[in-house]
Amino acid sequence: MPIELDDEQIAAIDKLQTGSILLGGVGSGKSRTALAYYYIKVLNGKLRINGNGRTVVPKNHVPLYIITTAKNRNDGTWEKEAINFYKVKPHVDSWNNISKYSNIKNAFFIFDEQRVVGKGSWSKNFIKIARNNDWILLSATPGDVWLDYASIFIANGFYRNMTDFYRQHVVFNRFTKYPQVDRYVNVDILERHRKSILVSLVVERHTLRHHIDVPVFYNEEMVNKIEHDRWNVFQNVPLKNASEYCSTLQKVINSDRSRLQALSKLINKNNKVIIFYNYNYELDLIIETIEKHHADVPYAQWNGHAHESIPRASKWIYLVQYTAGAEAWNCIETNVVIFYSQNYSYKIMEQASGRIDRRNTPYKDLYYYHLISKSKIDKSIRRALKNKKRFNEKAYYESLYS
Repeated sequence: MPIELDDEQIAAIDKLQTGSILLGGVGSGKSRTALAYYYIKVLNGKLRINGNGRTVVPKNHVPLYIITTAKNRNDGTWEKEAINFYKVKPHVDSWNNISKYSNIKNAFFIFDEQRVVGKGSWSKNFIKIARNNDWILLSATPGDVWLDYASIFIANGFYRNMTDFYRQHVVFNRFTKYPQVDRYVNVDILERHRKSILVSLVVERHTLRHHIDVPVFYNEEMVNKIEHDRWNVFQNVPLKNASEYCSTLQKVINSDRSRLQALSKLINKNNKVIIFYNYNYELDLIIETIEKHHADVPYAQWNGHAHESIPRASKWIYLVQYTAGAEAWNCIETNVVIFYSQNYSYKIMEQASGRIDRRNTPYKDLYYYHLISKSKIDKSIRRALKNKKRFNEKAYYESLYS
C-alpha cells in the first residue's frame, strides 16, 4: 500500500533519531511521520511513498510500543494509522499505564504528547524506559519553561538525574515556603540541548481559522459582591484565596442565562458542534439547555465520567471537558467549535482548537465561537490567551488588591 507523505514529513524522517522530539502543530501528521520513521529507520524497511519506489518487508524485528492518551487508545487511532504500514502491529496504551512497560528492553517507543513534566511517576518511568530502548516523543507544545524539558534531557543522557539538572541550571527563590524557580543559569547550554533534539514538522495548512467572540452578560450585582467584599456568594462566607475568588467569579459568570441562550442560538445555526467546557456545573446547565430546547438533537460526552463517541447523525452535539479531551483525537465531520467557557491555559485552548483543524478535513473555513462577557476576569483571561500565556489567578488577584 503506497504511503502519502509531504516533503516536510520526508525531511523530518531523515532528521529524526532516538531521543528526538517531533515538533508539529495539531493535525500536522506527526503520527504518520513517526510510523514511517519506525518502518524505514528502525526496522530497515522500505516504503512506496507518493507512488514512488516499492515496499520492502523490514529486515529487523523491533517491537513497537506507543504511549498515548486514554482517548487515542480507546478509539484505536494509532492502530488505524498503522494499517497503512505492512505488518506493523503496535502495542498501544495510555500514559496512566506507563509503569507497566518500565522493564521493557530493546524495543522502540513512541511517546505521544508531552506528559513528562516534573518529578512524578510518569517522568520516572519515562526515563527508565528511555534508557533501555530507542524512542521519540511527539508534541505540539513540548515545554513552556526549561523545567518542562528536564526529564527529556535526562532521558537523552545530558544529565544524570533531576538533582544534576537543578545544580547546573536552576536557582530557587530562598524566600518562598515551597520551591519556586527564581531564574535559570547556563541557558545557552539548555538551548543547545533543545536544538539538538527538536525536529520541526512545519506544514502549510489549507484551513483558515475564524475566531469569533460572542458577547454575553453576567449578574453584575453578584460579581460586585464578590469583587468588593471578597465574599463567596454561594456559601455565604468570606473567600479564602485567589483560587476560590476566581472560581467563584467564574461560576457566577458562566452560569448566566444569557450564555446559555447564546449557546442555544449557535446550536440552531449549525448542524454539528463540539462544545468545550471546564466544570461539571457548566455541563449540567448545557445538558439542561439541550434537553429543553434541542431534544431532537443527539448528544454525547467526553469527560472524566463518560467516554462516548460522537453520535452518528446528520445533526449532533459533542460535549467535551477541556482537561479530558483537548488533545489526541480529531473530528473532520464539522468545522464548528464552541468554547462555552475559557480555559486558563493557552496550550489547552490551542490543542482544543486543533481537534477540527486536521490535514484531511474537507473544510477550508473553521469557526471557533468564544462566549465572552465584559467582566474584568473574562477580559483578563482572553487577553492572556491572545498573548499565548496562561492566566494566573494569583497574579490577577494581587493586581486588584495588592
